[in-house]
Amino acid sequence: MTTETTPRLRADARRNRDRIITAAQAVFTERGTEVPMEEVARTAGVGVGTLYRRFPDRDSLIRAVAHDAFSSVLEDTRATIEQEPDAWRALSQILHRGMALRTVVRLTVLSSRARALINADPNTESVNNEFIALVDGLVKRAQADGTLRDDVSTGDIAVLSSLALQGVQALPEELRTVAPARYIAVLLDGLRADNSRPLPGRPISAQEVVVRTPELDI
Repeated sequence: MTTETTPRLRADARRNRDRIITAAQAVFTERGTEVPMEEVARTAGVGVGTLYRRFPDRDSLIRAVAHDAFSSVLEDTRATIEQEPDAWRALSQILHRGMALRTVVRLTVLSSRARALINADPNTESVNNEFIALVDGLVKRAQADGTLRDDVSTGDIAVLSSLALQGVQALPEELRTVAPARYIAVLLDGLRADNSRPLPGRPISAQEVVVRTPELDI
């Protein structure tokens, strides 16, 4: 009997965890991280006891929400690079799909508590560094192909994409949902090699954005 029921129980636990994470992403993004945990449980369709068995406190839930978002973007980045041989198209896809981090960006902008928790998590640093390294490889390839302007660097792209995600946070929810794709498209248009008007200042390197600060995290 134990052999038959254990897999089902484990599957139920995974489903409950996924439902809680999805609900927390939606509730935290819309109402902030101080929303009652009971509201997260209600949105997830689980009991409060189930929520607290999976996540004993608010901080652990915030970290889990960020971890899932980071992991999703990193996995998608790896898959995109593997499946798309054209460096410019791969970079474009990654920047658009990186909008999954809008939840994390909103949390760090609106909540100093969430910002401190996310930036103190060793997972944030390791994922950020791997993501930057993958994008850096694409940037160099796209510049070698002549599709990406040669007076920008990976750090420039990281900062610009972060600003595009952060800049829509004051908009109504309807616009926050659609605006990032629009501004990422504008960003990509400005990064094309045929836009050769010189830029002021100097490029920001990949090494300069691996430092964990709220503004520069992926």
